[in-house]
Amino acid sequence: MQRQGGELLAADLAIDATGPIPASLADAAEDRGLKLARTLTFRSVVFAGETSQLVQVKAVDEGYPLRGELRIKHRLSGLDASNRVVNEDITTPATTLAGGSLRETSPEGATEASSPTERTTSAPPAPTNSSSSSTSVATAAAAAVSGPAEIPVATGPASGEVWVEPRLLHVLGKQTGSLLTLGERELPISAVIAYEPDRGGNFFQIAPRVMMALTDVETTGLVNEASRVSHRLLIAGESDAVAAYRDWVATRLPPDAELIDARNARPEFESAVDRASRFLHLAALTTLLVAGAAMALASRRLVERQTDAVAVMRCLGAPRHLLTRVFALRLLFFGLVAGVVAVALGWLAQFGLAALLADWFPGELPAAGSAPAWVGLGTGLVALAGFGLPPLLQLADVPPLRVLRRDLGPPRASVAVSAAAALGALALLILWQAGDPALAGKLLGGVTAAVLVLGLVAGLLVWLAGRATNHARGVWRLGLAGLSRRPTASVLSIVGLGLGILALLLLAVVRLDLLRSWQETLPEGAPNRFLINIQPNEVDALAAFLRQQGLESSGIYPMVRGRLQAIDGEAVKPDEDFEEPRAQRLAEREFNLSFAVQMQDDNEIVAGHWWADAEAPGQFSVEEGIAETLGIELGETLRFWVAGRELEAPVTSLRQVQWDSFNVNFFVIAPPSLLAAEPATYVTSFYLPDGEEALVSELMQAFPSVTLIDVGTLLDQVQGIIRQGIQAVEFVFLFTLVAGLLVMYAGIQASLAVRRAEHGVLRALGAQRRQLLLALAVELTTAGLLAGLIASLFAELTGWVLARELFGLPFAFNPWLWIGGVLGSGLLVGAAGTLGTYGLLVRPPLAALRQSG
Repeated sequence: MQRQGGELLAADLAIDATGPIPASLADAAEDRGLKLARTLTFRSVVFAGETSQLVQVKAVDEGYPLRGELRIKHRLSGLDASNRVVNEDITTPATTLAGGSLRETSPEGATEASSPTERTTSAPPAPTNSSSSSTSVATAAAAAVSGPAEIPVATGPASGEVWVEPRLLHVLGKQTGSLLTLGERELPISAVIAYEPDRGGNFFQIAPRVMMALTDVETTGLVNEASRVSHRLLIAGESDAVAAYRDWVATRLPPDAELIDARNARPEFESAVDRASRFLHLAALTTLLVAGAAMALASRRLVERQTDAVAVMRCLGAPRHLLTRVFALRLLFFGLVAGVVAVALGWLAQFGLAALLADWFPGELPAAGSAPAWVGLGTGLVALAGFGLPPLLQLADVPPLRVLRRDLGPPRASVAVSAAAALGALALLILWQAGDPALAGKLLGGVTAAVLVLGLVAGLLVWLAGRATNHARGVWRLGLAGLSRRPTASVLSIVGLGLGILALLLLAVVRLDLLRSWQETLPEGAPNRFLINIQPNEVDALAAFLRQQGLESSGIYPMVRGRLQAIDGEAVKPDEDFEEPRAQRLAEREFNLSFAVQMQDDNEIVAGHWWADAEAPGQFSVEEGIAETLGIELGETLRFWVAGRELEAPVTSLRQVQWDSFNVNFFVIAPPSLLAAEPATYVTSFYLPDGEEALVSELMQAFPSVTLIDVGTLLDQVQGIIRQGIQAVEFVFLFTLVAGLLVMYAGIQASLAVRRAEHGVLRALGAQRRQLLLALAVELTTAGLLAGLIASLFAELTGWVLARELFGLPFAFNPWLWIGGVLGSGLLVGAAGTLGTYGLLVRPPLAALRQSG
């Protein structure tokens, strides 16, 4: 996902600066084996005949792009020595690549001959008929948008030519082959830019793009030491090398430079990756917790089986400290062997999954490094020590008298020691996985509370089962008595089974509810076009135009430009008040303020309150992310410079914004009473289906002052992250499924020794095999129902907390969760437990009594 996100930068990492980037930074990257590319961006004015247009010029070197794919259409086959167009092919969408030259043919303006027509032009011929000329130009411009197939190219424009965005052809009324005057150079338009990989990271550029070779910048005379230019150094390579370089360069950046990666390039992409990361961490931590419960139950079973052997060793003089070391070393040896085997299996599974999922990802998946192997082995050993070692250490306390008195049983485990060891291991692993002490503390507190409540509720239900025994008859009485006869063992079994079932139900909650809610935040048909610079007198007409074309907008919102001057009476000084370049940049620029009565659906108040009506006193609602970046707190007063005067109001609410919804959203919103009288333009977004690009031409002709921004590239990247995140989480949760089944198996196996003796006595007293089988089914099914009831309650509660606090997603009550959780667990545990212990019933009673006694 992170590698795909590199398309937002056309690299893995970028350094942005307002001045030339020191050569030492590039040299250090090359020394680490990283690939480099350079770009230069500035605004200028181009001329085509008598027509001029403000443009955003981007000059690139031969290394651009490092990530992603640059695509063009309407490519001219070549230029002669005088930069005049040679072999312009515009007949059919067929493309051939021969001898390193790229040819494309397209339907406009060529003969019907099967081979391209040779011609040389220095400029388009002068029109003889204005009407036919405008029609042909409009047709050619439309063809630039919806014409031939896109052609991937390895690098940017060659020296002596420029590529342009389709909308520049619309504005200028030109087509490929026309000449543009850029500064002191006259350069032909040799291709139309269809896809620019890093445009999604900075899509809110009003001026259309002109791309040229970096070597041609000096000849235009547009850039000198006093020019406002954005320099960018692009870096790409192996993830470890990029990470090492990022750490190295972070402390060596010049004051005007900023380090950017895909995650902080766009809030929409960052939100999608953050949610994917949280889902994957949730899957890993859930699996870890459930696997720990399985280890604890299996250790308890091992203690019961080893009690007699330890009693004999104690009789033969083995000291307690020797037994402790023996079992600790035995557990370590077992953990190492199992860990190495598991890491090897995981390593092979990595290659298998990479082969199976290759079609889901746009590029080649990176190979697994050595770090995951050590992480896996370390995680297993820590979990084994925390969950499995305390029960084994209690074997050193087995009394020698156990050899003669079998009724003594295994020594009682210290609940406090076992719980402390398990919580310590869990805390260490959560902190290791989460990498955030605050998050680790919340997760650990939640897990501790859940296990405690799970144990209390399980104890209450076991007590109620014991009370119900007095009113039951036959196999029901015998089955319920099995629960109440061993209350501690029953509670531990129900808690263990409850954790396993909770993991399975969390799998259902996350997969069916949370992942679906995540996907619905960016459904098919999410806005992929923005319209800005809408004048107030055009709002109604534009809304009517969109309705007539069947295009549904996300709403048309006012936008007022304002510069932040003071926070709580303190003047804002970007260079002095903020250390982070992003905070400095936000404080320096003008804000897009807005006013509204109703809050948008994809916004949520996280602190404070929203105003009641349009006449509410002046106040501000600030997005929580920018509030944190700029140090704005609830109740502080903000002062903005708007349209030549100061506006001051308190911050009465902080909002959480779903940036990946692709609706129009604002950092700062006020009630109409504060901003409605200020000069404003309007902005909206809408979804334009594939194949309907011709509507863009109509819209631009009807509303020439409106600027259209295509965010389809960024939308596709975020949707891809969501799809891949969902698929990855579903695969990772398969391990949670296996861990949950292991818990159920361990819980059933843990009670086999006790059941063997009980069944032997009951069979000797005349109990029939059918009665014992039914009683066993009643006991285990009841335990499964109780565990399922507790697990369903906690799964629903956990899903609600996760949706609200961790993912910021809506959550709906799911009745099928309770039906499947309670009834399904009862049937599953009852059937599995009955089949698992059936072997005890077919053995002769004497053999069972001898083995138990």
